[in-house]
Amino acid sequence: MIPRITFHFSWLLLAAYVHAASLSLQSPRFTITSSDATQLRSDTLSLTEKPEPLTLGASDTLKLTFQGVQPHQTFLRFYDSVSGEEGIQPVRVTPGGKAKFELNMARPPASLPPTTDHPLTVSLILGSFVHEPEKYDLFDLYVPASASSAPHPDEASFHVLPTIAHTFRPEQNLPLNSFAWSGASYTCLQFHERLNTPLQWGTTGISVPHLFSPRILPFTALLGAFEVLLFWYWVDLKLGQVLLYGGVLAIPTIFAGKTALATTGEWRAGKH
Repeated sequence: MIPRITFHFSWLLLAAYVHAASLSLQSPRFTITSSDATQLRSDTLSLTEKPEPLTLGASDTLKLTFQGVQPHQTFLRFYDSVSGEEGIQPVRVTPGGKAKFELNMARPPASLPPTTDHPLTVSLILGSFVHEPEKYDLFDLYVPASASSAPHPDEASFHVLPTIAHTFRPEQNLPLNSFAWSGASYTCLQFHERLNTPLQWGTTGISVPHLFSPRILPFTALLGAFEVLLFWYWVDLKLGQVLLYGGVLAIPTIFAGKTALATTGEWRAGKH
């Protein structure tokens, strides 16, 4: 007799262990109240069959309570099957396994997805590192439609842009050989004339005896400064800087040029 009692007791312990090794949900209940604390609807939830859809007004409050084995994570999922929008709301469960959640439509949580006239499917998800996770489809919930969100200022940047059409120009045609040879011959002729000019100076005896005269040298130096300025512009300067420096150099160059021109006229007149 004693072994049989021991056998049945062992089965009871095994069943209790198996039951404790799974996340269970006990006494799930919901209550809907108005803004003046009037109870509009209250009932116990069935885990096998959904109740009639719940409806909340703009100022109503939904209270959901349940108890069971304390999971590591508990979430309420609000899902709109038409738009595909969903929201996940964490739920705090006490060490004793009791939980309470309130949804106040006067101050809806940020986890509530954008709503329309379609109901939200409310599910309870229990997760644990020790037990197998559980999911319960609780009920369908009608809530007031949310206002449309204001468009983001950068929304147009994410629109689909039209296809870029590239225009490929044909390759540039090369000039005819006759034009090419004519241009090359003219360039060579001009180079030859400029090369012969210093040689002709040596044969004709061109001289500038007063080039380094005290009254001529400032003008010559200022002309050299202009040449240096142009070279500096080609290497480093900007156009505005060249105009500024050139304007500054122009003032002494004008006076030095007038002095040099007057001195040259006196030399030609035989006054010096």
